[in-house]
Amino acid sequence: MRNKRDYYETLNVSRNADESELKASYRKLALKYHPDRNSGDKESEEKFKEASEAYEVLRDPQKRNIYDQFGHQGLEGSGFSGFSGFEDIFSSFGGIFEEFFGFNSGSRSRSRVQRGADLRYDLTLSFMDAAFGTETEIDLQKMETCASCEGSKCEPDTHPETCRQCNGTGQVSRNQGFFTVRTTCYQCNGNGQTIPHPCTACKGSGQVAIRKKVAVKIPAGVDTGSRLRLTGEGESGIYGGPPGDLYVFIHVEPHKFFERDNTDVICQMEISFVQAALGDTIAVPTLNGKKTLKISKGTQPGHLFRLRGEGIPSLRYGKRGDQIIQILIKTPTHLNKKQEALLKEFAKIESSKLPNKLKNILKNGLDRASN
Repeated sequence: MRNKRDYYETLNVSRNADESELKASYRKLALKYHPDRNSGDKESEEKFKEASEAYEVLRDPQKRNIYDQFGHQGLEGSGFSGFSGFEDIFSSFGGIFEEFFGFNSGSRSRSRVQRGADLRYDLTLSFMDAAFGTETEIDLQKMETCASCEGSKCEPDTHPETCRQCNGTGQVSRNQGFFTVRTTCYQCNGNGQTIPHPCTACKGSGQVAIRKKVAVKIPAGVDTGSRLRLTGEGESGIYGGPPGDLYVFIHVEPHKFFERDNTDVICQMEISFVQAALGDTIAVPTLNGKKTLKISKGTQPGHLFRLRGEGIPSLRYGKRGDQIIQILIKTPTHLNKKQEALLKEFAKIESSKLPNKLKNILKNGLDRASN
């Protein structure tokens, strides 16, 4: 990942800048570095992309919140990786350049360009695959540029023709009293061209449905609600437009033993009251196999033990959380006579430490238990 400047620094605004301040600052930078005004200037192109990416993040409350908390890596973990190119920027911002500058975002040919549709895929992962990351393949059905006509919508060796109805303007005019009303041409749907010989392979749409396997790398630490963005893996664009993106939404299956709390994992372990009273060393399952845990003397029900670094990696830092073990104490059932006798002896010793009133209560309780 290339080093990225701080988005607030890029737009030269404070961290509490509102929408109007962000828009004003971006307008100034975009006007200065717009590719149509700096043809062939690579440095200006990079500054235009940089400013556009910063504005795209900071104008979106959800992206801005992630960035403020976790920085650039947090955005990548949520699926945002910036723009793939100029057409991606022009498509995402729609008519904002006309609002800013009073001119279109590009030439007439660019105005016909359409970015491909984004796709969504819901992927279910096991608890362990989400914790440690994995690589998998997903099977997609999507629209792809027709190989026969290469997206032109025309039969091979034929070409579009200028629309005779609007003379290629994409609009028609009609008079209504003192006014002239311009509307989208019904003959060419505003394209300025008609296709006399539509491609038979795609029926003149310029696209065909295909199935494709896409490799997906799942980073360690994803959770239900995490979203991955695969740039360019959406449907193909129209008239040379860029493809859309594929968004993979993560769903994590529950685990029979572990629960998750952010980067910590929580589990429960049952021990006997003897282990709780005298202390012991037990084996505890962790994400990395069994580890030993020392039970302190006099451990009480519900006590929490912590194994440092045995949790789930953070998407932002990679540092692992902890494993928290809650102790449950099992009360024995079906005691034999020897066990009962030992417990009664234990109870007598304990009762000798109690005031007389509590001794009588305890004695009555033991007598009822023996009858």
